[in-house]
Amino acid sequence: MQTNLVQQFANTPEGQEAESILRACVHCGFCTATCPTYQELNDERDGPRGRIYLMKMFLEGEEVTEKTREHLDRCLTCRSCETTCPSGVQYGRLVDISRGLMEKELPRSSTDKWMRWALGRVIPNRQLFGALLRLGQFFSPILPGKLRTKVPPKKQASPWPATSHDRKVLALAGCAQPAATPNTNAAAARVLDKLGITMVEAPEAGCCGAVNYHLSEHELGLERMRQNIDAWWPAIEAGAEAIVMTASGCGAMVQDYGHLLKDDPVYKDKAKKVSELCTDIGAFLLKQDLDKLKIRQNPGKVAFHCPCTLQHAMKQSGVVEQVLTKAGVDLAQTRDKHLCCGSAGTYSVLQPEMSQQLLSNKLDALTVDNPDRIVTANIGCQMHLETKAKVPVQHWIELLDQ
Repeated sequence: MQTNLVQQFANTPEGQEAESILRACVHCGFCTATCPTYQELNDERDGPRGRIYLMKMFLEGEEVTEKTREHLDRCLTCRSCETTCPSGVQYGRLVDISRGLMEKELPRSSTDKWMRWALGRVIPNRQLFGALLRLGQFFSPILPGKLRTKVPPKKQASPWPATSHDRKVLALAGCAQPAATPNTNAAAARVLDKLGITMVEAPEAGCCGAVNYHLSEHELGLERMRQNIDAWWPAIEAGAEAIVMTASGCGAMVQDYGHLLKDDPVYKDKAKKVSELCTDIGAFLLKQDLDKLKIRQNPGKVAFHCPCTLQHAMKQSGVVEQVLTKAGVDLAQTRDKHLCCGSAGTYSVLQPEMSQQLLSNKLDALTVDNPDRIVTANIGCQMHLETKAKVPVQHWIELLDQ
């Protein structure tokens, strides 16, 4: 693709990166076949190829309108197009850059600004999110039906193992997970304990930075990344062998720390090391001796939902299924595995209509084989799926904890 970026973008690191990504696109359109929003709307502007043209127009100085931004906002950033693309176009990075630049050039309405500001302050704040969630759970019985389904039921964490081993890995508690699904990391810690590995959380580590970064608050997102690096660094220096992610949404962001902070003279080397240590718990377990993790209690037929962040961003498609199969889990058949469930971070709040349609499609695809439960690998997907699912939804690591 030929490009001619305007001067204000052409001489910036982000503009130059965007231009190199644009030039990789050959307009083939393979991406439209796996784009969830294009499949629903059949509009070129709501597919990756069309959105790439819209971003190119913006970067080349052509007029952009609210309609342009509407099509970009409707993108899930699921990155299914990246898995399909034969030219290796880094679409997710391109849309992050373009949205961030457009945010400065095309002001949003006061309502939009307030909503996005609130999401960027509430979700990454573990204490505030937890307090609001507990409040919602307390008043859940009297909430209107649609709002009540958005409030996840209260869950309890079982105890972390008391033993300590020579092998140690780091974990990220994150922002929403400790309050909404507190048993996820506890279950992971017990599973790893059976393998002679101690998993520890750094109390000072918080949100991975994805919420703010994907809302185009790039500097705030980068600051959260630096805070996590500082929190993890003592354990890394002490010999932690991996940063094991139990939320693939966070894993997708942490694996990019090295790239996003490559121009930071203070953090670039540490960020690169953190990204190298980052691994999804499924990939980590697949390298271990899994004989001790055979399922003792039959969970029935299990449908696995592979989050977009796990299969398209972390490139771990099929890994969790291998772990579950080795552990003796009976996996149900599913279809359209590449399509998003509609959670996509804050997407379910900002684009509720499309999100709900994608959720219905995904649940239909997950339940074709009448499973007894659905498991997934990301907190956002888990909370989103359980709002409409007719069977229990949980993190897959909880099965191995049995």
